[in-house]
Amino acid sequence: PAVGGRAEASKVRNGSGRAVVEGRFEGVLAEHVARIVADAGGEPDEDGSLITMRSVSADGRSRAHLGGRSVPVSVLSDLADRLLAVHGQNDQLRLLRPTEQRDVLDRFAGEAVAEPLARYREVRDEWQAVVHELAERQSRSRELAQQADLLRHGLDEIAAVDPQAGEDAELAEQIKRLAAADELREAASWAQAAVSGAADGDPDQPGALGLVGEARRRLAAAEDPALRDLNHGWRRPRCCCRTWAPSWAVTSTRWDADPERLEQVLARQSELKKLTRKYAADIDGVLAWAEDARTRLAGMDTSEEALAELAARRDELAARLAEHASTLSKARAAAATELASAVTAELAGLAMGQAQIDVTVQRRPAEAGDPQALEVEGELVHAGGGGIDEVELLLRAHSAAPPLPVHKAASGGELSRVMLAIEVVLAHATPA
Repeated sequence: PAVGGRAEASKVRNGSGRAVVEGRFEGVLAEHVARIVADAGGEPDEDGSLITMRSVSADGRSRAHLGGRSVPVSVLSDLADRLLAVHGQNDQLRLLRPTEQRDVLDRFAGEAVAEPLARYREVRDEWQAVVHELAERQSRSRELAQQADLLRHGLDEIAAVDPQAGEDAELAEQIKRLAAADELREAASWAQAAVSGAADGDPDQPGALGLVGEARRRLAAAEDPALRDLNHGWRRPRCCCRTWAPSWAVTSTRWDADPERLEQVLARQSELKKLTRKYAADIDGVLAWAEDARTRLAGMDTSEEALAELAARRDELAARLAEHASTLSKARAAAATELASAVTAELAGLAMGQAQIDVTVQRRPAEAGDPQALEVEGELVHAGGGGIDEVELLLRAHSAAPPLPVHKAASGGELSRVMLAIEVVLAHATPA
């Protein structure tokens, strides 16, 4: 209850008006803890310790105090999250994982490791992308080269024909007219004869123009005024016939049979059909295929120059990554010494006064064929997402004992105390 737990009136002794629980914390005023105390208006004691208090009355009302000031219970709960670690033996299993031990060191180091780790990961992501692209291009170079050859062949074939947008439809219309030239010319000639009459002037084959003229003459000679009035209505048909007659005469000459031109158009249509059978349903589709092929070719550069450029980029990034990896390793090594001393000091208060913790930082060697192998200061190492380092916690049970991995040197209970000591040290460390 002194650090924000639930207060129950049942905990008040019979006959007493209230129950009071007080807690004193020493050496806990790290920056994040000091901020909570200052925000609440509390102050540490004269010896630098921090006092918390919680009281509950018989009727269930409770009060909380921090550093001599009355505060909400939630403030004590927040403080407890920063200061206390409830630990059991099952938690010792976390220490058996190498990545957990490295994470412990990184959490303890804070910004000293977080900043170089972020720079390392940024360059590593770019390095891995280039490595993968180069490997893919090299492994698929033959396949890509074959695809590129097919695309180039298709583009050359299309360029040789040089089709124009909509040309296939235009040719189809030309072929239709040329193939039916005789029929079209005959229809135009018949229409012209129907309007103008026979070309030789045969009176037995009068045209519409002659018939209209004869009708007007007969109406004009009639004695009846009504018939003469009808004569005016024939002026429009006569004018139309005079207009149509020359038009049909000219039109009939436009469709002269031209076998040579028809053969040329058919040959051109055959060239276009070769393209539409292979690349698209029509010429517009063929032109779209060509444009797409050019775009795909631009991303299929498997030439020696392109591969050499990618390889140079990979080597440049590898050199930068090696520098960041080395900086990260040095930051971890410096933090490892401080972490080992801090955990060892905590173990003294957990009935392990003779024990000593060592934290080692070693580079992980790259195995044969490792795709993430990186040369750092002349050594080939594995460049993983968290760096090139393997961190291991070693325990000396006493001064004469050799340092061994904690899971080999400690019993189950001792492992729990080591984990508890680590949690306490991390709680005191300033978070990133």
